[in-house]
Amino acid sequence: MSHNGKTPVDFWFDPSCPWAWMTSRWMLEVEKVRDVEVRWHVMSLAVLNEDKLDELPEEYRELLEKAWGPVRVVVAAQQEHGDEVVGKLYTALGTRFHNEGQGPVREAVVAALKEVGLPTSLADFADKGTYDAQLRASHKEGIEKVGQDVGTPVIAVPGADGEQIAFFGPVVTPAPKGEEAAKLWDGTLMVASIPGFYEIKRTRTQGPVFD
Repeated sequence: MSHNGKTPVDFWFDPSCPWAWMTSRWMLEVEKVRDVEVRWHVMSLAVLNEDKLDELPEEYRELLEKAWGPVRVVVAAQQEHGDEVVGKLYTALGTRFHNEGQGPVREAVVAALKEVGLPTSLADFADKGTYDAQLRASHKEGIEKVGQDVGTPVIAVPGADGEQIAFFGPVVTPAPKGEEAAKLWDGTLMVASIPGFYEIKRTRTQGPVFD
């Protein structure tokens, strides 16, 4: 349990990923209907894929190159202003990147920093490796809980024996609200807690629905 008696839910995200964004908005709904508290951490699709760039389409390689900037800015904000700014900054960034369709451009990053009261100079870290060691450590912590063959997001919660249960996803659109959010949370925990359970999947028939 966390200090306030709520169950901690660790959530690893890359701010550039639209599917992680959908899951994160669902997770905020879960906070309203279940006694949980989200703790936000960064992971990086660029780091995840850096050893297999030659196998990826050029278009996706370009997206991964652009993905370095926002995640570096979030890590810099965390390192210089504390863990409590991560979730707020993620919401400000994601709203601009995804809901408003601006993408991970510098103007969106600067506006997001300004919205949450952080120095806009943090945007300069997008092109610097100052905190890449911390970025990679956070990424490693999340991805090692689930394995290398998944993406973002990764979620980890305490299991019945005190050990963390971790999983990739769920991938869902639009983000469920209210009782639907609760049902998905309860069901996800139920299947994820079964030893030896690995995967449920079906073909996506639509892209992320931002609302």
